[in-house]
Amino acid sequence: MNTVALAVTDGMLHFELSVAHEVFGSAPDDVTVPWYDLAVCGSDAVRFGRFRLEPDDGLDRLPRSGTVIVPGWADVDEEPPAGLVDAVRAAHEAGARVASLCTGAFVLAAAGLLDGRRATTHWAHTRALADRYPRVEVDPDVLYVDNGSVLTSAGKAAAMDLCLHLVRLDHGSAVANAVARRLVVPPHRDGGQAQFVTTPVPAPGNHPLAALLPWALERLDQPLTVEDLARQAGMSSRHLGRHFRAVTGTTPLQWLLTQRIRRAQELLETTDAGVDTIAAATGMGTATTLRRHFNRTVGVPPDTYRRTFSAHPAEP
Repeated sequence: MNTVALAVTDGMLHFELSVAHEVFGSAPDDVTVPWYDLAVCGSDAVRFGRFRLEPDDGLDRLPRSGTVIVPGWADVDEEPPAGLVDAVRAAHEAGARVASLCTGAFVLAAAGLLDGRRATTHWAHTRALADRYPRVEVDPDVLYVDNGSVLTSAGKAAAMDLCLHLVRLDHGSAVANAVARRLVVPPHRDGGQAQFVTTPVPAPGNHPLAALLPWALERLDQPLTVEDLARQAGMSSRHLGRHFRAVTGTTPLQWLLTQRIRRAQELLETTDAGVDTIAAATGMGTATTLRRHFNRTVGVPPDTYRRTFSAHPAEP
C-alpha cells in the first residue's frame, strides 16, 4: 500500500488534489516509518482552474500502485474521461485500494466500482450520483465510507478526513495524529459523522461545549452518561444533544464512544498494557465490551491492532 498514485485529468479540483499531495507526499519530521512513494499520474499535462500540472507518470501506472486516489473534478454533468475510468477499473482489478475525494466518486461509479456498495460524495451532488448510477447506495449524510478496497469521501474537509483515515489504517493513529498536527487539522473525525451540521464548526473556545469536551476527555475512564455531561454543562439533556449535533455532527454517546476507541488505539500503540487494563482506562468496563466496540468500529480486534501498529507486547 506504500505506493500511492494520484489519478488526474483536466478539470480536477485543486483543493482535493493538494490535500492528497500534502498527506501522502512527505512524512512529518518525527515519523520514522517508511513513507509513501507518491506519483501524480495522468495521460498528459492537465489543467485545473488557472493551474497547469505535468504528471510524473501515465495512467498505466495505476494498476501497479497499492493505492489510487481520484480527486474531485469540477464538471460532474459530463461523463468522466474514458481513459481515466478504464485505468481506475484496471487498478482495482489488479488489487489496488481505490479512494475518491469529493466528486471523484463519479469516476469510481462510472468504472462500476460502486455498484452494490455504499458510497458518498459532496452533499450537493449526492442526488445526481444516485440518479445517474442507481446501483450505487448513496449515503448523503456521512463524511466518508470505507468498503475496504473502495473508499469514497464527501467534499473539501472530508477529503482530508479520508486521507488521514488511510494513513491511520496503514500506520496507526499515532502516525496519523502526527500528520494532522503538521497540517494543523483535527486528528480524527469518524466517517459516520454528518456532512452538514446546523452551524459551522466553531473555533476552539467559541462554542457552548468548549469547556465540556476537554472535561470529558480527561474522564474517559469514568462511566459518563448523557445526564453527567448535561449536568456538567448546566443544560438539559435535550439541549445538550442539540449542541452536540451542531458542534460535532453526532450524538453525545457516539462522540464519547469515538473518543474511548481513539484512546484505546493510542494505548495499544504506545503501551504494553493488557486489554483489561485498557478497558478500564477508557471507561469500557470489561475486555469483552472493549473488544466488541473496537472490532465493530476499527474493523479488527484490539490484539490484532496492536500486533500491526505497535512493537509493545501485551502484558501477561
